[in-house]
This record gives sequence, C-alpha cells and structure tokens, in this order.
Amino acid sequence: MATVERRAIIDATRHDVWSVLSDFGAISGWAPNVDHSCLLSEQAEGAGTTRRIQTDRSTIVETVQAWEADSTLSYSITGLPPVIRSVVNTWRLEADAEATRVTLTTEVDAGPRPPQQIVARLAAKRFASASDQMIAGLTRHIESRKRVAA
Repeated sequence: MATVERRAIIDATRHDVWSVLSDFGAISGWAPNVDHSCLLSEQAEGAGTTRRIQTDRSTIVETVQAWEADSTLSYSITGLPPVIRSVVNTWRLEADAEATRVTLTTEVDAGPRPPQQIVARLAAKRFASASDQMIAGLTRHIESRKRVAA
C-alpha cells in the first residue's frame, strides 16, 4: 500500500470548510480537476452516500465510508484500472486558531507483491497531484465565498 498526504491551512472555520466538503455531489463546483459531479444515492450525507465524478474521459464512483461532521470525510474510489485494488481518500479538519488545518490522505492498494507496490507508488504520485489541485480549489472557493459575504 502507498500513502500520500497533503495539507493546507484555510482561513475559515472548520464548519465553513465542512459545509463545502459535505455538499458531496457538488465537488465539480470547486475542484478544478473535476469536470462533472452528481449524487448517485438518494441519501445526500453520511456513510453510504455515493457520487459519480467525471474527470477528462474518466468516470469514477466515490462512496462515503466515514462522515463525522466538521471533522472527517472518508470515501472509497472505484472505477479505476483493475491493477488498483482500492483507493481511499480521507479529509481531516482540525481547528488552527481561527483557521482550519486541512489534511487529505490518499491510500492506494495494488497488492502485496513488489511489482504491485511499484504500481501503488506510481498511482499515489498521480493522486498526490490531484489532491494538490483539490486543496487549492477548496481554498480558492472558500476564500471567494468569504469575500462575497463580507
């Protein structure tokens, strides 16, 4: 398994950051690397909530595994090449004075054998780039909402 972690400090409360992350079907509104997104489940929050996202020519499905308001959002990603056994993204929010420390951790499992571990590390590098884009987009989106509200 390969794990990558990205962090940022966003000048907003945990609740404000959570309000964007927890609008699970609306990721395409702030993540520049997501062209389209929509909910696939009738349920809009909590474990089991499912969304479909389109990125370039790829379509993937993400299903929430953990949902702790203002704190943690974790989801599995399916629809990837079959050499990837599983991918899980976990967003963690922590108060940092009057801001929020955002951590996005991606775990990629391609199997236990050395060639599979190489595949996992290579995939993790691509996911790290996607994570950087998502965190930057989240930060821009929240900062623009704050400017409009002011």
